[in-house]
Amino acid sequence: MYPLFEVPLIGGPLLIALIATFHILPSHVATGAFWFTYYVENKSYKENRPELLEFLKKFSLSILIFCFVTGSLTGIGIWYAATAISPRAITGLIHNYVWGWATEWVFFIIEIAAIYAYFYTFGKISRKAHLRVGLIYAMAAWISMVIITGILGFMMTPGPWLKTGGFFGGFFNDTYWPQLFMRTSFMFAIAGSYAAIVAGSMKSETGEEIKKLAGKWGLAGMLAGALCLGWYVLKMPAEAKAVIGSLKFVKTMLYMGGFTAIVMVLYFVLLALGKGRFVTPAVGVAMMGVLFLAISGGETAREVSRRPYLIPGYMYSNQIIARDLPAKGIKSEVEKMNREGFLTSYAFLPESVKTVNESNYLLAGEAVTKLQCVACHTIPEGGRNSLAAAYKRVAKDADEIFDHLDTLGDYKYMPPFVGTDVERRAAAAYIATLTGGKGADPSWVATGN
Repeated sequence: MYPLFEVPLIGGPLLIALIATFHILPSHVATGAFWFTYYVENKSYKENRPELLEFLKKFSLSILIFCFVTGSLTGIGIWYAATAISPRAITGLIHNYVWGWATEWVFFIIEIAAIYAYFYTFGKISRKAHLRVGLIYAMAAWISMVIITGILGFMMTPGPWLKTGGFFGGFFNDTYWPQLFMRTSFMFAIAGSYAAIVAGSMKSETGEEIKKLAGKWGLAGMLAGALCLGWYVLKMPAEAKAVIGSLKFVKTMLYMGGFTAIVMVLYFVLLALGKGRFVTPAVGVAMMGVLFLAISGGETAREVSRRPYLIPGYMYSNQIIARDLPAKGIKSEVEKMNREGFLTSYAFLPESVKTVNESNYLLAGEAVTKLQCVACHTIPEGGRNSLAAAYKRVAKDADEIFDHLDTLGDYKYMPPFVGTDVERRAAAAYIATLTGGKGADPSWVATGN
């Protein structure tokens, strides 16, 4: 097990979610925009309309700056934050899909080389060669999505991997194809929204034409994406749907995502009908903000639906191995920790805390609580999803908290408490100091008497 990385006030999951949602916009623009670019450039050559190339120069430069600065930084941010907050889960992904990631990075390098080549060779190479460079970029970016989607899908529905441990069993999982087509559809919608921003900065008929075209692309992407989303929901496990249905804030996020998606559809309809004269760059950016909210709602539901796991059927959200995985020679840690102790499994804890006694029980209880709970909760009152606030509602005194900890596994979205009765009493005593309830007698913690 690894050292704990605690994020005050907002918690680790929200930090990852914020970075990931910001990353989705530039990454999906980067993936979808060059299909739009290829279409417009081809149209320019066929119709002998060089003015369309002026749009493409602005468009490709803005993609280079926005997607390959913001997108690259947030991509690194996801890796950094996820590795610090959930190192065991990242280790599991790397051990199973290192060659998948390596392949994706190859295509990412091709993307980088292609977009620089595309922008800096306008008018310097043949039309056919320039179109090919754009198509190479578009294909490389989409293939990156093809690979990443398999790994993202594995984190929700590992499928046969739980029995076989095989690369492709987990990669081509139950939600792979609907998620791939859904993301592909929405990438066209996001690209259309971004193209409208750039076109809005052009005070010409060309800009109006591009906005109309962007509206058609965006509308087609949203409608196709909605159909694929329905397919995706059908493929989601019943357990995931139950988790989403049991959490009020997730349902609220879904409603927000659905409402903002409707707003985007109406926006694209207006653009497609040629009513885009009101679309200034400021309005376009605002609509990208609306799109961000829609993505936030969907991604929140997708991430939470994995609970109580990080990798369903294998690793709990607090990174404890929940089930045997014979194909990989991995044993569940739950039974051993319940029998021999939870704290003794953590190499980075001082020896003075690993065995609970009457003098260290509050420190030991704090360690148990944080190691098992900060994957989803902040600890003190005032933070997001505060553990102290939650226990003030259900159990304040140490003995009540002790009993409640034994029922955690009854919640659809929460792992069971893992550890000995002594460790559970220590955790209860510590949580009671947060709630202001009746504390615990040191002898009760250490002996149960």
